[in-house]
Amino acid sequence: MKKGKYPHHPDITDEMWKNIDAVIEEGKGKPGSLISVLRRCQEQVGYLPSTLLDFIGKGLSISTSEVFGVATFYSFFSLTPKGRNRVKVCTGTACYVKGIKDALVRIGDKYGVKKGETTDDRRFSLEEVRCLGACGLAPVMVVNKDVHGSVGSDKVIDILEKYE
Repeated sequence: MKKGKYPHHPDITDEMWKNIDAVIEEGKGKPGSLISVLRRCQEQVGYLPSTLLDFIGKGLSISTSEVFGVATFYSFFSLTPKGRNRVKVCTGTACYVKGIKDALVRIGDKYGVKKGETTDDRRFSLEEVRCLGACGLAPVMVVNKDVHGSVGSDKVIDILEKYE
């Protein structure tokens, strides 16, 4: 890639582009390097916007469709921005029966976010998961790495307000 000549993207600084360029250079010509390059680029930006996928493809001399195919195949890659705080709400049977749906409604009403979305200010990304393996604490929510049990609609906002 031409040094100092990077595409414009509001979430990617010149410093990030330089780091991304270095990652691509390391992966050039190495069979099977695409996943590693995607992972390291996502660590830089937080997600993989289409501009970045194009840049990676050009840098590695592979088609953008191949890069996109790999990025969408693996669940640990994200094509959309994630929030600073990842909120995973369990909707498994025990949590559902104990009222987690009401907590989800409260989250949506308060922060304007639905499952699979990120708030406009990128404070929260909301994920609905089938089981968190903590049925004894139902209903359960995990924020980043913090497990919160007995999360009713009356407590959920108080819990989330502790996270910037």
